[in-house]
Amino acid sequence: MSLKEKLKKISLIILFLPLLGSNKESKNPPKYNVLFIVSDDLNCDLGAYGNQMVVSPNIDKLAERGVLFGNAHNQYPWCAPSRASFMTGLYPDQTNIKKLRVYLRQTLPKVVTIGQRFKQENYHSVRVGKIFHYHNPRDIGTAGHDDNYTWDQTVNPYGRDKVEEYKINTLSPRSYGGTLSWLAADGTDEEQTDGIGATETIKFLDKFAKSGENFFLAFGLYRPHTPYVAPKKYFDLYETNEMEIPKSSDKELETIPIPAAISIREKKNQNNLEESLAKTIKEAYYATTSFVDAQIGRVLDKLKETGLDKNTIVVFTSDHGYHLGEHGHWQKRTLFDNATRVPLIVAGPGINKNEKIMGAPVELVDIYPTLMELLDMDTPEFVSGKSFAPLLKDSNARVRESALTELGVNTGYGAKVSGYSIKTDRYRLTQWGYNGVLGFELYDHKFDKEELKNLSKVDSYKFIKDSLTKVLSKRIVEAKKQPKGLDFVTDNPQEWREPREVHSQPK
Repeated sequence: MSLKEKLKKISLIILFLPLLGSNKESKNPPKYNVLFIVSDDLNCDLGAYGNQMVVSPNIDKLAERGVLFGNAHNQYPWCAPSRASFMTGLYPDQTNIKKLRVYLRQTLPKVVTIGQRFKQENYHSVRVGKIFHYHNPRDIGTAGHDDNYTWDQTVNPYGRDKVEEYKINTLSPRSYGGTLSWLAADGTDEEQTDGIGATETIKFLDKFAKSGENFFLAFGLYRPHTPYVAPKKYFDLYETNEMEIPKSSDKELETIPIPAAISIREKKNQNNLEESLAKTIKEAYYATTSFVDAQIGRVLDKLKETGLDKNTIVVFTSDHGYHLGEHGHWQKRTLFDNATRVPLIVAGPGINKNEKIMGAPVELVDIYPTLMELLDMDTPEFVSGKSFAPLLKDSNARVRESALTELGVNTGYGAKVSGYSIKTDRYRLTQWGYNGVLGFELYDHKFDKEELKNLSKVDSYKFIKDSLTKVLSKRIVEAKKQPKGLDFVTDNPQEWREPREVHSQPK
């Protein structure tokens, strides 16, 4: 071969080296994005969960695209404690957040939230709407008790539902968020706060589709949290008289520990509602659920339209469950299944489709490590949750045997009692007070999914109760462990103030 031919051959090799390199790189899997959708006060009354009355086609369709968990539970059935918990992967005893008006950095100044962890990996972290705690509806349009360190950009939508609060029907004058309130609203979806939130989320999806930037995009809805406000067309989906209100009796209170009885009679003006009023309120909740479903559908449609669905993991959940008259109770703050159980659906590339896992217990604190595993990121050592990523590919896998939930109940005279509850694939065991000094509850879901028959003193269930008590005791100890690498701030946390951004818009 002549020198000229050799030089020509070398030139061709050099010319094709970049192409060879790009082919090699194309074999590497692309970095996944995350769309994190969180509803407020949404229970499992959805079509995908077996409720044929509720119109929720978009959430149902998402379930067909991924894995639905039927035994998922929050760690504290109240807004702020639950949200701080799942955004950090820590239990409420570790975050030290068990009330509403607390900023995350007041108790855990060094914590790295899910959004922060994505920022560390050069993802764009965005929040639209409510992720950390906001008083609803009072804080709509503000930054509420948000954590600025979690996000690169934030949007706080403010809609017609906030402007027209004076039209809302309520059981307590001038009180909307803390009591049962409702309104069949005039106008369009896009005029409502959550409709505006969906529109802003769609804009971000368009932006990321064009830029190719990796993202952690959190879309937090304010509904169906009371006041149940939705355009009239969603109320037209339901017939008031077809609403079924669970029957309850005060005799049940005699069979459960005093703190449990207090929890389901917490709001005096919501006890023993007249049936026609109860039906009106339940219809409003379902109508608002359908409105929420429609906004989620708009976002998911845009995700598919942009092609981002091929490279985006979608997580959909709620901060806690919700009572609609079960045990004679409305709203949250109990340790019954109605308040602890949440919808949880995960869909995306590499995840099983149309899979329902009804038995395996999972917790909301598990979302953090699950996302880390799915995206091949290191989970911070302080995180207490366990990744349920194996279940997304194998429905027979198990990562935990029980799901733990805690609740503090004010028993009067300033005394607060802590209750802890575990849910296995079949049983629920709840203890009140230290080592159950104030009593236990035991329910067998094989025969009693409504948790109406307390078996804690039934002889034939003694072995089950004793065994589960040991499990619960161990879980409580684990949930109280000092997180590695983090310092608690428990003295005068009110002296710490996180900057607030009011009526923020995309930066």
